[in-house]
Amino acid sequence: MQSIKTIFKVGLGPSSSHTIGPGRAAEMFLEKHPSVKKFRVTLYGSLAATGKGHNTDKAIEKILKSDVEIVWKEDIELPMHPNGMLFEAFDDNNKVIDSWEVYSVGGGALKDTLNTFQDSPDIYPMTTMNDILNWCKTEGRSFWEYVEKVEGPEIWDFLADIWKIMQETIETGLDNEGVLPGPLRVIRKASSYHTKANMAAFDIKTKGTIFSYALAVAEENANGGRIVTAPTCGASGVLPAALYFAYKNQGISESRILRALAIAGLIGALVKTNASISGAEVGCQGEIGTACSMASGAMAYLLGGTPAQVEYAAEMGIEHYLGLTCDPILGYVQIPCIERNAFAADKARESAIFAFFSDGAHKIPFDQVVQTMLETGRDMQSNYRETSKGGLARTWKPLLP
Repeated sequence: MQSIKTIFKVGLGPSSSHTIGPGRAAEMFLEKHPSVKKFRVTLYGSLAATGKGHNTDKAIEKILKSDVEIVWKEDIELPMHPNGMLFEAFDDNNKVIDSWEVYSVGGGALKDTLNTFQDSPDIYPMTTMNDILNWCKTEGRSFWEYVEKVEGPEIWDFLADIWKIMQETIETGLDNEGVLPGPLRVIRKASSYHTKANMAAFDIKTKGTIFSYALAVAEENANGGRIVTAPTCGASGVLPAALYFAYKNQGISESRILRALAIAGLIGALVKTNASISGAEVGCQGEIGTACSMASGAMAYLLGGTPAQVEYAAEMGIEHYLGLTCDPILGYVQIPCIERNAFAADKARESAIFAFFSDGAHKIPFDQVVQTMLETGRDMQSNYRETSKGGLARTWKPLLP
């Protein structure tokens, strides 16, 4: 299993699979052909179906800068993954001099048939929650201590930088107002939700505050702002909202926030290793479901939960999102994506509290629900896996003025 650093990537929204991944691929292809003046990039499957709403073409054109032709082939799916791309470079006689088939596989990660991407080796000897949980019980330690043992003490500097950017994104999102780009004309709500939450009391104040934090990040992402994948752009508001609430509203120290972040990263890495975090591959259960699982486990730790309670919370966080489709309207990471971030952040808190009241014992282990999520995603029709051909994306009709 790879480092948890692969879960937390910093980049511009609105999509890790559709902007960060293709942008990285474009950078690599340009580095190989710095003097080429003409490129053609063919987008396949899910990447083509929702690429315009996700700004995939703009992300690629911004990097290549030269004469770039974008070809959309949503009805053709390449063999390795639904998010396939073919980069081609042309000489001055308009002949193809090089081509590269590459895939954006979720969270900004790339794969190709040449095994080019070996920059992040497997460093975790244990790749199941059950094995890591048994280690915690035997050693009398926590999940974050296992992360430190494997990654080394330098992981804390990395997580401190990630936490700083998460906070900056929330604060920027709370301050920004207006309408998000695109034909849906979605009005930003984070600022007004935060204002209303400050005037409320009891559980309404808590929920409203968490909603506002998640909305702040999700809206920044939809606007193409700077975010941290957790584990993806489309689900980037869930974990920061949960942690920021604990930090700002519950007096949790920054050192404990970083430990919670390490636990969340471990959970995300387990899902990525044993299933998928790609909406194009398994639907939104792999994005929002994983994000909720990460936040649930992190918050259970912050409540003082045992490793067993943390595992239980993480299991619930993903279990109750099984079967969730990825159906962004018009391909924009706005409806229903933004609201899903807010609800998942609150659900993470509820999962953590539910697990904390228990003794940690339950019938469905985390590893089993992750396997179920993968199988559910494989059984899901492709129309419901980030193609904008099914679900809300198909039935939605614009309201009359």
